[in-house]
Amino acid sequence: MDSTFWDETDRLLIRYGAAFTPRIIERASGAYVFDHHGTPILDFTSGQMSAILGHAHPDIVATISSAAASLTHLYSGMLSTPVLELARRLTATLPPELSKMLLLTTGAEANEAAVKMAKLATGRWEIVSFDRSWHGMTQGAASATFSAGRRGYGPPTPGNLALPAPNAYRSPFRTPDGSYDWETELAYGFALVDQQSAGSLAACLIEPILSSGGILDLPPGYLRRLKELCDERGMLLILDEAQTGLGRTGTMYAFDRDGVTPDILTLSKTLGAGLPVAAVVTTAGIEQTCHDRGFLFYTTHVSDPLAASVALTVLDVIHRDDLVTRAAHLGAQLTTRLQALRDGYEVVGDVRGRGLLQGLELVKDKQSKAPADALGQAVTSACLERGLHMNIVQLPGMGGIFRIAPPLTITEDELHTGVDILESSLKSVLDDAIA
Repeated sequence: MDSTFWDETDRLLIRYGAAFTPRIIERASGAYVFDHHGTPILDFTSGQMSAILGHAHPDIVATISSAAASLTHLYSGMLSTPVLELARRLTATLPPELSKMLLLTTGAEANEAAVKMAKLATGRWEIVSFDRSWHGMTQGAASATFSAGRRGYGPPTPGNLALPAPNAYRSPFRTPDGSYDWETELAYGFALVDQQSAGSLAACLIEPILSSGGILDLPPGYLRRLKELCDERGMLLILDEAQTGLGRTGTMYAFDRDGVTPDILTLSKTLGAGLPVAAVVTTAGIEQTCHDRGFLFYTTHVSDPLAASVALTVLDVIHRDDLVTRAAHLGAQLTTRLQALRDGYEVVGDVRGRGLLQGLELVKDKQSKAPADALGQAVTSACLERGLHMNIVQLPGMGGIFRIAPPLTITEDELHTGVDILESSLKSVLDDAIA
């Protein structure tokens, strides 16, 4: 069956990125996926960093079953109770300024809507994003994505400008004592933005932790200063919390740590716990201005009742099971374990992130910080052989960065088992290289 499956894959499927994981997945439950031989594989990525409640969570299963039997999809001009209830419940978890919600399906779609709102509300058209950003693969979102996928497709949407991503491990901006000087870097970045701008700066679209960019966490104070720089220029701040929202980082939203409220917030991945659910949340003032100017984002699945019902269940479970506190507690354990790997292995250059979204960067050695692409690929394969699915980001000029984002429902034993497998795989690969 295996050879036939992969032969048919080659014959029938369009390849859309990295090579497929060499296992045929048949089912998933909790923190595990199972291949067609029944082999359990611990999922340290929550699917595509989305399944924060684990796979096949009973509350989600019950919600889908109920909605499928009663109210799944409607004409886009119709509304249902779950959509209004989600708007009420979701905005109640946010600062009072963020009071208006648009329910969509994917993160790219939410970012498209947010960018259109920013352009319409400000009357401007330039969008600033980090140079390691990933905001989606549709045209507007892809134009604001600088980490990958920019070559060969013709001109991106005009007006997209890059800001240096705050990489504390590799940034050349240093104070005299060698520590990371993010203030100077941010000022330098905005000076470049001002120089590039045609005088039409509309918004800054960023992730509080760049995930596909290599788990780059904004230093404390960075987001507040960024918001000030945006305000000085009349720009809106759009936060893309696709991966950081709803408890993942140990706070309900990553921006909660900084006490900075964005003008527009986009949510996706974690809001659907593995299903296609997304939302844009903004202020009443921005919504009113956009409405007055004819805002249009009329899609097939806008305000779908199934999506709303699933998102309501996600909020219910997060609150009932206190998963935000759980993510902070398990995240502290994960940090301790990963820092021990950093201290014990010459090839582990850096550990970063928050809660249950953390990264571990592999390098050839700590002194040079040279990227170790082959090592990262070998360790990824070794982990899979031992029953752990890991994702590694490999970007030009950076080492291989493992993105670790297990479900918020993972047990302590499962979490530590995963790190044990990671360490044994790393040690095995290094031992083989010496031999």
